[in-house]
Amino acid sequence: MKNYNPARFSRVRSSVALAAALMLLATLGVPVENANAGHKNKTNACSQTSRLMRMACYAEGRDDYLVELAKCVNESEWRERRECESDVRESISEIYSECGEQFEARQEVCDAIGQDPYDPEFEPEDFETDLNSLSMPNPYYPMAVGHHWLLSDGEETIDIEVLDETKLIDDITCFVIRDTVSVDGKLVEDTDDWFAHAKDGAIWYCGEEVKDFEFFEGDMPSLPELVSIDGSFKVEVDGARAGVSFPAIPEVGDVYRQEFSLGNAEDVAEVVSTDYSYGKDPDLDVLVPQELAELLCNDDCVVVFEYSPLEPGAFGLKYYARNVGFFLETVPEEDVAVQLIACNMDSRCDDLPDL
Repeated sequence: MKNYNPARFSRVRSSVALAAALMLLATLGVPVENANAGHKNKTNACSQTSRLMRMACYAEGRDDYLVELAKCVNESEWRERRECESDVRESISEIYSECGEQFEARQEVCDAIGQDPYDPEFEPEDFETDLNSLSMPNPYYPMAVGHHWLLSDGEETIDIEVLDETKLIDDITCFVIRDTVSVDGKLVEDTDDWFAHAKDGAIWYCGEEVKDFEFFEGDMPSLPELVSIDGSFKVEVDGARAGVSFPAIPEVGDVYRQEFSLGNAEDVAEVVSTDYSYGKDPDLDVLVPQELAELLCNDDCVVVFEYSPLEPGAFGLKYYARNVGFFLETVPEEDVAVQLIACNMDSRCDDLPDL
């Protein structure tokens, strides 16, 4: 296994002054980047996408800035109005800085996966239509109707189940997995994920319908209120493309897009181990419950490093066991581990350790 070094994923922060200057040029109509640069040379598609998304980020930030200033104007008390305006000016600096960080993060992805346009082959003849008759089941991503995983970090509980439902997306049969998150027994997120099972064993991601909820004190009765559908997307709608949720045969060093909905969902993954067992690599053992790993891993677990240009600097590690699937996610920077506490597709599920 190659050396695992999270430091190489660090993000370079762009200066606010440069971002503001670029924004001013764009506002005045001066071409900051040649928007047609990628037309003659397709191999620049990834970097060109990064540059255009940076410009879009600046433009969106400017729009938000003006809208928030307009809200400040309607504060009747002058002190509150001045405080509001000060907060808005501070926030625009942070937004411009984040635009630069996202650009650098996208460029790192380009370095990892290359410059070609992202337009993967996604053809119906390459995919399964029935989970009961799979040509080549993926041992690390077992999919069958009724498969059920329950995970928790001690505060949140994640309930994942393969439903007896399908969704036709771009003429491909995608299978529905319900993913709900609860805190103290109250639903805070309800997501339908859509997956396509390739005949070679790869698991593709076709999109998701996300619903985030909050509870508000004083409501009678206390019911979950829908507050966001951010992150939702569907392949072939608004330029979204399919991604690989898990490869057919993972190999160390593989880097792949898991989802591709620009500015909305851009997760990327790298396989960092295909022979994980507890004690082999101290970096990969961080936050891993030893008893859980020793139960499920015998020099054969797969570890995947996941990150997103939309959240520069943030990352997580996901652990997969043969015939069980996803059983652990760690976020070392936040000292958080979400572990499997119940499942129903393997005899080892009966022996899972307590949280």
